[in-house]
Parts: sequence; C-alpha cells; structure tokens
Amino acid sequence: MAPFRFLEEVALADAAFEATGDTPSDLFQAAAQAVIETLVNPATLLPTCRKTIEHRAPDLPALLFDWLSDIVYLKDAEGLLFKDTTVVVQCDRSDGSWTLHATLAGEPIDPARHELRADVKAVTKHLFDVRQDGRRWVARVVLDI
Repeated sequence: MAPFRFLEEVALADAAFEATGDTPSDLFQAAAQAVIETLVNPATLLPTCRKTIEHRAPDLPALLFDWLSDIVYLKDAEGLLFKDTTVVVQCDRSDGSWTLHATLAGEPIDPARHELRADVKAVTKHLFDVRQDGRRWVARVVLDI
C-alpha cells in the first residue's frame, strides 16, 4: 500500500490526502510526496538542484504544516518543483518541541518537459490533523488548488 491516498470525498474544489508512516519522519516523507504528486508527475523531473530546509515547532502538526507550506512556497517564490525528499523529524525531549531537517531535490519548472498537474496555492488548516494511531502516524491534509 502506498504511504498516502487521495481523499476525493473530503474536498471537491481542493485536493485532500491522508498520509501514513511508521515514524514521524516517514509520515513527513509521505505527506511531502503527496504534495509533490499533486503538483507534478515527479518522473518528469530531474534532481538538478537541492534545497535544505530546517524547522523547529512546538508540536508535530505545526511542523508538518510548515514543511508542506515550504514545498508550495518554493514552487511559487523560486519556481522549483521537487522529485525527491529526505526528511528527518525528531522530538527534543528536553522541551517537547520538534525539529525537521530535510533536503529537497528537483529543478526549475519547465512546462515543456514537466507533466504539471494542479497548481497548489496553499496548505490549509481545514480538517488538518496529525495523530498517532496505534503504531502508525497519520495526517490528513487539504490543499487549496
């Protein structure tokens, strides 16, 4: 089973997905892949440039929201789309905050070569949810298209 599935019954004018992972890092990786695949067919991209992202947040939902928003921001502000991500998410046991260290690999948007899909405008807070369900981590995300 893929680590994410699109939720067509949640939003008609937007895109929604549920991502899962065995760890918070796996969850963030799966959620990033869902955003990427909403934007573009990643098979049409080459990993010609890299971006490093680091965040700290008071809780896991805030960290996921910031992370996914970065992917959309980089598309809009720098004209970049991404093929691959590497994500490490950790909890700081001293204060309960969460950190993210990630690398994105992709290239500038080229409509002649890339199979573009939806133009995601933002990650929304509508129905946004991050939780641990038994041993799995689950997130529900709605994207404004």
